[in-house]
Amino acid sequence: MIALLLNSGRGTRMGAETQEHPKCMCRISDDETIISWQVRQLARAGVREAVVTTGPFADMLREHLESLCSGMVFHYVPNPDYARTNYIVSMYLARHWLRDDVLSLHGDLVFAPQVLDMLAASPVSCAAVDSTLPLPDKDFKAEVAQGRIRAIGVDRFGPGCVASQPAYKFLRADFARWMAEIEAFVLRGETGCYAENAFNAAWRDIPLYPMDARGLLCAEIDNPEDQARVSAAFRQLGGQRS
Repeated sequence: MIALLLNSGRGTRMGAETQEHPKCMCRISDDETIISWQVRQLARAGVREAVVTTGPFADMLREHLESLCSGMVFHYVPNPDYARTNYIVSMYLARHWLRDDVLSLHGDLVFAPQVLDMLAASPVSCAAVDSTLPLPDKDFKAEVAQGRIRAIGVDRFGPGCVASQPAYKFLRADFARWMAEIEAFVLRGETGCYAENAFNAAWRDIPLYPMDARGLLCAEIDNPEDQARVSAAFRQLGGQRS
């Protein structure tokens, strides 16, 4: 299994902080950045290899990751057009590295250890959802029907929708089908949308199931308010953080 860590965005909603470093290097505690926590949990779960997509501050991110001494091997995939494209392009550029089961995480995602453990152990392709939360205004929602996810997007508010986060485990064949649709989108010039749009176009061929976090921490940091809220929740993990 290989991890995919998506870090090519500019993070403009974080304000001044992301004028100095990539968003994934924002701190969630005195001794953890978002991505140091992700990497530490991946290594704990036995993942030994990660593809890291990059945008601004690519050299700084590389130095930060190598300084963690995690034992993981990192493959860096720059997106030179990060300012004009979405991460669908970054995933397309990383496609040649992703020939195994894939754990895919957005670089601004903070989660409890159990969330990653459930994803990694899943025998089927799955996405993190939380049935205990109200539908968020700005974040992803998953539309679930007959036990399967049939669409993921920020604009999904109808029946069967549940709060979702961009934390996925894909079996190799399922990821290959998603990547084929991503490639089709990119080659048509549809580069400003979410990669989930490509999933939505091909969901019938990609069996993806909800993995319910049921109140466990799993949240993105998009702005300073998110950072304060998620950092407070992260501190509450206590002994689980070891």
